[in-house]
Amino acid sequence: MDEREVRLKKSQRRLFIKTAIGTGIGLSLVSAFYVGASLRPRREVTPEREPLRAGDILVYAQGAREPKAIRLEELKPGDPFVLAYPMDPKTKVVKSGEARNTVLVVRYAPEELSPEVAEHGVEGVVAYSAVCTHLGCIVSQWVADRRAALCPCHAGVFDLAQGARIISGPPPRPVPQLPLRVEDGVLVAAGEFLGEVGVRAQASSRCHV
Repeated sequence: MDEREVRLKKSQRRLFIKTAIGTGIGLSLVSAFYVGASLRPRREVTPEREPLRAGDILVYAQGAREPKAIRLEELKPGDPFVLAYPMDPKTKVVKSGEARNTVLVVRYAPEELSPEVAEHGVEGVVAYSAVCTHLGCIVSQWVADRRAALCPCHAGVFDLAQGARIISGPPPRPVPQLPLRVEDGVLVAAGEFLGEVGVRAQASSRCHV
């Protein structure tokens, strides 16, 4: 074997070793990526975080420790809205672990409601998502002189008698209504929210730019 052949074989061995090392590093990085992905915390959907479903009982979100169902007779026209959570009628689990389940419940005189709103209410009682469509805060205050709901984060005001029409502030759209029915005097969700709850994905991405 002459000197040229020796150099050629050495060169081929070096190339093979480099290729093997490079491939090994690449596979290690890919493995690390998948291992890392598997170790990321996943949002577990527990019973308390289950989404609102048709048939869920509405219970007071504030007040006594034990969940108390909202009865139609307890709500009076002119009173501020109350905040509520859905409760699974079978398991009795209150779905309070997910903010998107928070509901506004209020009663108006039936003649105050627009026909479209009254259609999904019960005897003047209507319900809406309490998650503001601006940045996702909870609409939690009552404006007595306007008989409307206020988001305290950026002063968005919603007219709940008229489909949560935006009276003032930055919310881009109304909060969606929740259809209601009454069973044994208790308010029950007759379906899911009639629209998207909270901030739309596209709007959310623009906010974080």
